[in-house]
Amino acid sequence: MKQQTQPQSYSPQNSPMYATNDDVNMRELFGALWYGKLIVILVTALFFVSSLGLAFLSQEWWSSNAKITEAQPQNLAAYQRQVKQFQPVFDLYQEDGTVLVSNELNRLVSSEVLFQRFVNAFNSTNNKKAFLDKNTEFQEFKDSVSSSSSESSTDETRVLYNKWFDRVSASKVDRNDPKSPYIITFQTTTKESSFNLLTDYVLATESKVHQDAFNNLHAVVSGKKNELIQQKRILESQASNQLLVETERAKYASQIAKSAGVDRPIQTGNEKELFSIDLGAKGLDAKVKALESIKNLSVIEPRLQQINAKLDMLNNLEIDRTADFQTFRYLENIEQPITRDKPKRALIIVLGTLFGGMLGFAVVLIRFLFIKED
Repeated sequence: MKQQTQPQSYSPQNSPMYATNDDVNMRELFGALWYGKLIVILVTALFFVSSLGLAFLSQEWWSSNAKITEAQPQNLAAYQRQVKQFQPVFDLYQEDGTVLVSNELNRLVSSEVLFQRFVNAFNSTNNKKAFLDKNTEFQEFKDSVSSSSSESSTDETRVLYNKWFDRVSASKVDRNDPKSPYIITFQTTTKESSFNLLTDYVLATESKVHQDAFNNLHAVVSGKKNELIQQKRILESQASNQLLVETERAKYASQIAKSAGVDRPIQTGNEKELFSIDLGAKGLDAKVKALESIKNLSVIEPRLQQINAKLDMLNNLEIDRTADFQTFRYLENIEQPITRDKPKRALIIVLGTLFGGMLGFAVVLIRFLFIKED
């Protein structure tokens, strides 16, 4: 049986004419690119030179870093001695000899609290501004970029300060870890200045934290002293009133004893009587004289002895603000940077050259399409 053959169908896509036109178009395209190679080379060279100038004329920025964490007990020993010398003033001594130890001073010597104060002071905008205002290099940089107009100069200065504030920072290595160490950074125009400024800023911040720590200690001690003075006044007032009442009772009891003809001590068996005449008239007169001669109210109120002793201690103790201690310790010391942050010269040159080449090809192709349409 003879097999019938299907007639071959032709479409524009698989027709010989379409393939020929496709080959011709590709030849024309490559021919146009070859013809416009000078334009591609010129545009690429132009962008290469421009990126080269941008890479080498842009302002350099260098960053010095260090890794810090909480201080160890030996780093805080000097400050702890200054704080703990006031501990007996805050403790409560009971009549049975037991001592209730106060925890009020513990927070002042907490390494975690002191370290967090250092980090907060390091990131403080006010501290950064105060430091930069005293820095010669920053003032020279500010003068070089500021304009002559007063209004625009004020805005530019504010923007400049904000940019430099961002270049000084202390941030956690691991934000999810409460005990994570911190990386402190100072970015400036040279690697030498970044090292020097970070070192100086750390010292300035540490000095401020020291003074704040001593100020906090002074405030707590002053508050305790005022509290003891108020307690003393209250107890003295109570003791004076108690002494006055006891004297008046003795006088009334003496009059009653004299009226009753009781001159010598007797036993009535009623010690809770308001005006007891157990001592007799002569004894009560002696008691009145003794009560009126009392000058030391601690005889009436024993708690005044403890308060007076604490006040005497506070008057004899002083805070030594020259005590040296550290609120942090270095895990990685400050060192000069090896590589700069900006500009990335190789990257700028490579990207600029590639963009120039792509733009050159685009110009040639657009020119080819317009010529073909014409």
